[in-house]
Amino acid sequence: MRKLKLEELGRISMEEYQVIAKVPIVAVLDSIRSALNVGSVFRTADAFAIEKIVICGISATPPNREITKTAIGATESVTWEYVEDIKDAVMKLKMEGYSIIGVEQTDQSLMLNQLRPTDEKIAVIFGNEVDGVSDEILNDLDYCIEIPQHGTKHSLNVSVCAGIVLWELAKRYH
Repeated sequence: MRKLKLEELGRISMEEYQVIAKVPIVAVLDSIRSALNVGSVFRTADAFAIEKIVICGISATPPNREITKTAIGATESVTWEYVEDIKDAVMKLKMEGYSIIGVEQTDQSLMLNQLRPTDEKIAVIFGNEVDGVSDEILNDLDYCIEIPQHGTKHSLNVSVCAGIVLWELAKRYH
């Protein structure tokens, strides 16, 4: 066994990436405190060819040194936009036909492995590292999901959470 060299990975160019079909999933970042976490979501979105990222509230936006550290160029490949108010972002996505899924522990959450979305277009809300998804949008969500966990902790880092959730949702398109 040997590690593959970069040129052996068969990665597409930035130009090719811009024209490939994207997975109809939008990652919405609801006041993410850490720019490193924002950058990680960019990198994940690029890896799974996610349609776009909507950045809200206090979340850092590119160009940003900390985002660049973890995104490693994905801010150039992934489409993104900033919408200051999370409620405005959610309403806009609903009007565009997206099913809105919050990643949050609620009394009505489904476990990620139980979610069977039938909608073609999905927007996934990833909440603040301390407070989670904004309370003001909970009633606007079509679903709430959480990742099954079996240890003593009841949460994951938001960038890890985004990686798991986006992979689970995107793999049905690939």
